[in-house]
Amino acid sequence: MRNIKLVLRYDGSDFKGWQSQPGVRTVQETLQKVLAEFSGQTLRLHASGRTDSGVHAVGQVAHFHSTLKMPADALVRAMNSRLPDDVAVVSAEDVPESFDANRDAVRKAYRYVIHDGATRNPLLRHYCCRHHQRLDAAAMKEAAQVLLGTHDFRSFETEWPNRKSSVRTITHLGLSRFGDYLWLDVEADGFLYNMVRAIAGTLINVGRGYWPTGEVGRIVQAQDRTRAGPTAPAQGLFLMRVSYQEASHEVDG
Repeated sequence: MRNIKLVLRYDGSDFKGWQSQPGVRTVQETLQKVLAEFSGQTLRLHASGRTDSGVHAVGQVAHFHSTLKMPADALVRAMNSRLPDDVAVVSAEDVPESFDANRDAVRKAYRYVIHDGATRNPLLRHYCCRHHQRLDAAAMKEAAQVLLGTHDFRSFETEWPNRKSSVRTITHLGLSRFGDYLWLDVEADGFLYNMVRAIAGTLINVGRGYWPTGEVGRIVQAQDRTRAGPTAPAQGLFLMRVSYQEASHEVDG
């Protein structure tokens, strides 16, 4: 029995999220059907985490157990020749039996993209959050710094509690402007449900002048979801990478 790790890339626009659900198109179900076609086995993929409907992935990681004899590089070619255009396998490799894409992840990195140009861009409507007025990127960046480090992030968790603990450690948080686009990059040891989208919605409120920069710190302390900003739209969110610790060195998904 082999344990095979896949790194995946997908456009989430036409998927109802990662997890298989009756009667709807999902990333997990799409991949599993293709694996079954050429393996003759019913296989279950386990991802580093579930992405919601409309959310994209540049470096999602999943694993599955199988008696499949095909070499890893041939598996990549076989899957990509059968998969639809909105999902692809970037790489495959054999990993130890104990490897688990979810439990063994030590960090995940997400990017949230906002467009605040004077004219909307119809070509990118599925890949960014559109905001109708120019945002103050400097104020947003300043406000975001209070989120770095270890905090109870329940103010940024939809339908708390979803996990045993809402304490997480953000190791990197950056906000950059590229013309009419803002990129919010967040890396942490784990994320709560809709955490990045709630952070994005909160920082947008700062950027449009609705809140001062110091309000974000008060929101963290309040530990109350109603105090934070709205959950920003799914289409602006990208899972960029998942990092794992193997022996004494780090391996990125």
